[in-house]
Amino acid sequence: MPEFVNGLPLHALIVHAVVVLVPLAVLGTIVVAVWPAARRRFGWLVVVVAAVGAALTPITASSGRDLERRLPENELIQAHERLGDQLIWFVVPLFVAVLALMLVHTAAARASGPKRTNVALVLAAIVAIGLAGASGVHVFRVGEAGSRAVWDGIENLPAR
Repeated sequence: MPEFVNGLPLHALIVHAVVVLVPLAVLGTIVVAVWPAARRRFGWLVVVVAAVGAALTPITASSGRDLERRLPENELIQAHERLGDQLIWFVVPLFVAVLALMLVHTAAARASGPKRTNVALVLAAIVAIGLAGASGVHVFRVGEAGSRAVWDGIENLPAR
């Protein structure tokens, strides 16, 4: 995988996809979990967004490690890296939860007679909302640590 694209570090480019897609997956998961009409219309789109966000997370972390090796040792970058490495443990379960929610939703829509799947649907929605909240908080923490590493690091650069 290239470390640079047109002179820019790959991490600086790809991180923006994760910063956009994971919060979209978080918000989309909450919306489709609590609003059946949105679930019918946008549920599978949210699954795709969560899948792409989850797939890009390890690529982003890897490109960040490549970038870190080129920079002077810095506690802020190391804190950002630690948090970034943990993000995969939030986004993959979020993807699995919203996928499970949509599979249960699809099964419930096809079922006839007594709806046992309603209980499963409520449980899947609760789990999805919980994982969405945790993912949202953690992606914020990673991004905040990354912005501190960049902007606090700029303050410490010598003036021109």
